[in-house]
Amino acid sequence: MNLYIETENGVTKNHPAFEDNLIQAFGSIPAHWEPFARVERPVLAVYEVFDSPELLTYAKVDGVWTDVWDVREMSPQEKSTKQQATRDAFSALDQAENWSAWTLDEATCMIVPPIPRPEPDLVKIEAGIYTFWCGADANWKDAPVRPEGEYKFDFLAWVWVAV
Repeated sequence: MNLYIETENGVTKNHPAFEDNLIQAFGSIPAHWEPFARVERPVLAVYEVFDSPELLTYAKVDGVWTDVWDVREMSPQEKSTKQQATRDAFSALDQAENWSAWTLDEATCMIVPPIPRPEPDLVKIEAGIYTFWCGADANWKDAPVRPEGEYKFDFLAWVWVAV
């Protein structure tokens, strides 16, 4: 469906409307409504933010009004704050000491293990055996089969505990 946006003195008013709605309301496209092309919201990279407080603005590009998403790189301070928030959130997890050897990968702003996780073993998974990080051994280790009912895993004792 075609979109149009209302303009006044070269400035947009309100938000885009569907062509069918305008024709139904006015009988035709009014002269002060101009073509509009929708642009999908971009996926931000790990250290990008929207620069405009409105997130989205409109601009005329090649004679057609369009969405403009103002994206910018984070400042060094913003990057540092995001990295620290990631560390803090990870440290606040229940039994966080189990993952004390994990570190922040600054390129992805994700906490990563010192040894990559092994590929999932579907036979083990189907048998109810899951592989978790064992901080005491500083390696990946198969956990005992989860019992029926409400349980959570105690990483320090390496057993399932009733909740």
